[in-house]
Amino acid sequence: MARKQKEKSKQTMNDLMDSAQKLFVRKGYVATSVAEITDNAGYSKGNFYRYWASKDRLFLDILESKMRDYREARDKKLSTAGSLEEVINIIWDFLEDIVRDCNWAKVFLEFTIHAARTPEIRGDLGLSQYRLSDEIFAGLISEYLETDFPAEKLGALNTVMFEGFMVHNALGTGVLDLQTVRDAAVTLILDKGLKK
Repeated sequence: MARKQKEKSKQTMNDLMDSAQKLFVRKGYVATSVAEITDNAGYSKGNFYRYWASKDRLFLDILESKMRDYREARDKKLSTAGSLEEVINIIWDFLEDIVRDCNWAKVFLEFTIHAARTPEIRGDLGLSQYRLSDEIFAGLISEYLETDFPAEKLGALNTVMFEGFMVHNALGTGVLDLQTVRDAAVTLILDKGLKK
């Protein structure tokens, strides 16, 4: 009996998360209410609050799940890398997967701005399971560096270039394309990370 209840709970959570993702993409994060999420999924608000204290917490769970999926695909490829250039290109393949999910990328940017104004969420969003982490990046490239340039700084530069592109892309400026940003990031990292 307990197993059936666990399965039912898991299904309820998945239904609510799916409903939220669809509504966030269609309406935006801020414009979507908990009542809309639960109505769309066919559940009561009580079911929602059984699993999450707030819409922000639900979003963080969705984000963690998405990042886990992206990272699993990346890590499989990384196991075969033999050079800094290969590792950086695998990382950029991973980043391109995020960009291809363009509707979700816009929701993530909206949530990031929301979190910047909400101190308790801002702190959580900075945790590595939710975002592109300078520490994770450093860990992925450290063994391939030939210089003493800090791997965390390379991670931060890479993240700034990627997230800057995401903003440009969301605004539809058309000034930069992803390949140009990727090429610039790879060039910068190889320049700072390899002996000349």
